[in-house]
Amino acid sequence: MSQLDELRKQVERQARRMKKAEHERPTLVGLTVYIGTLGLLFVLPVIGGAYLGQWLDDMATGYSIHWTVSLLLLGVFIGALNVYLFIKE
Repeated sequence: MSQLDELRKQVERQARRMKKAEHERPTLVGLTVYIGTLGLLFVLPVIGGAYLGQWLDDMATGYSIHWTVSLLLLGVFIGALNVYLFIKE
């Protein structure tokens, strides 16, 4: 009888876990918002770095893309770090 009770408890525990998982399942809207947030966390530093670099290059005399490329790469790094930290959380 003890094995039967133990089996019944395991089945009930599993059923409760399955119901809980079903209720906590992410919706399509939730996943869309999550992916959109990841996109913004990555893209905004890249765009900011490109604009700031372009502005600094325009202030320099002659033809230069040093600041644009440097800050664009820095923006990619910061964006990737943002996404990593957001996913890790």
